[in-house]
Amino acid sequence: MKVTAITQARCGSTRLPAKVLRTVGRDTLLDIHIKRILEAREIDDLVVATTDEDSAEKIVEIAEKHGARAYKGAIDDVLERFYLSIVEQKPDLVVRLTSDCPLIDPRVIDQVVDACKSGEYDYVSNTLQPTFPDGVDVEVFKFSALKKAFDEATLKSDREHVTPYIWRNSTVKGGSLFKSLNIANLVDYSKYRITVDTIEDFEVIKYLIEELGQELGWKEYIDFLDKHPQIKQLNNFHERNEGYAKSLLNDK
Repeated sequence: MKVTAITQARCGSTRLPAKVLRTVGRDTLLDIHIKRILEAREIDDLVVATTDEDSAEKIVEIAEKHGARAYKGAIDDVLERFYLSIVEQKPDLVVRLTSDCPLIDPRVIDQVVDACKSGEYDYVSNTLQPTFPDGVDVEVFKFSALKKAFDEATLKSDREHVTPYIWRNSTVKGGSLFKSLNIANLVDYSKYRITVDTIEDFEVIKYLIEELGQELGWKEYIDFLDKHPQIKQLNNFHERNEGYAKSLLNDK
């Protein structure tokens, strides 16, 4: 069974421009993100889906440096960008990741992929009912589910955020199109942020990496934040999925 991971990355973020190219030590956040993805044993290959903009050349360079394939596509229709990046390869499973999660955990990636394989699900994630920290988000789905979303999704928010059409029609959410499963952690850590969407988020990630390195599991970073509440408080006023909430307003 072929498993392809796709991570989306661009320089044009409105809240924190070129955030994936910010550096901690010698590495950009994108370098760290890619290296951690490639540690997952269930990933056969990785595509960095970026935009057809001149500013994306640095992203392409970083992707290729790590042996990942880069694809340049639509700026706002990220669903199209994802689909076209792998339509020729047609992998069995697709792992959706986002480059604003520099500390993505390869063990969580493997956990979600394993669950999707063993249950023959159309869609499995740890985000349908979040219990993992924001920044450890993993979605796995069949290529056929991605194709159906690409063919049928019409809302702007569906096209911009890739998977809403799938998870909104999933069995976990009461739908019938996609057999689905939510992966939950035993303890709810969903209020923690180890993602990068704002300058405050970056300061937290920078502190964690400088103090602990870039190779630990997500729980070790969270334990550190618990012991250093002054760092945790830097970004804990931000809401989860603020970008998607903003997109929903554009649907109306």
